[in-house]
Amino acid sequence: MLAELGIRSASPLLVHASLHGTGVAPSLVRDALLAVLGPGGTLVVPAFTPENSDTSRAYQAAVEGLTDREKAAFRAAMPPFAPDSTPCPSVGALAECVRTTPGAVRSAHPQTSFAGLGPGAAELLGRHDPHCHLGERSPLAALYAADAQILLLRVGFEVCSAFHLAEYRTTPPAPLRTYRCVVGERGNWISYEDLVLDDSDFGVMGGRLPRELSVEREWAGKTVTLCAMRAVVDHAVDQMAGYRTGMT
Repeated sequence: MLAELGIRSASPLLVHASLHGTGVAPSLVRDALLAVLGPGGTLVVPAFTPENSDTSRAYQAAVEGLTDREKAAFRAAMPPFAPDSTPCPSVGALAECVRTTPGAVRSAHPQTSFAGLGPGAAELLGRHDPHCHLGERSPLAALYAADAQILLLRVGFEVCSAFHLAEYRTTPPAPLRTYRCVVGERGNWISYEDLVLDDSDFGVMGGRLPRELSVEREWAGKTVTLCAMRAVVDHAVDQMAGYRTGMT
């Protein structure tokens, strides 16, 4: 199935995946992807960690219904981000498998890091500004410049992180907000400003992607989609410049 999609060898591939219900070990999927990419290809996955932020939706859900005292205790016990060891459970088993594979590289952002395997991983992930989630100073911009492909493995465009890069490239840009997270050791909180990120319409934008810009197959009862990152991001910029600014 992977060979039929048209994944390029010796090229970067950004993968979002859900293996739930397949019964397939994530290591087998990792190895199959690496085999298709060949020794010159680079496999990249999101390794996001909303669990270490008190400005994330994950935190809001975790403390819902708690008393102020319980919230304070929960916040004080939140684990800090450490690039070499912090897990990324919210983005699936394949991402965690890639992150923990010997030789994997991980970018340094405390909330929206990426992990990668392959000869291009260090260059693609090595310059991730801790004050830029998913914009021009993130691995997404590097992947765009490298003409990466995107594989949505049994997930939809709702989780396509490349659309966030389009948010940084849309005029007018999204407003800023303050983010907070704990890094290094418990209680060491940092704050910074970055764009207000909004994935609520990603599924709609993916549905408007011209059919000729993607290839679809089915695996384990769900759709698998391959597309070129540049085409997807450019399409999203055009979309956001329309209805997100009130145009039709």
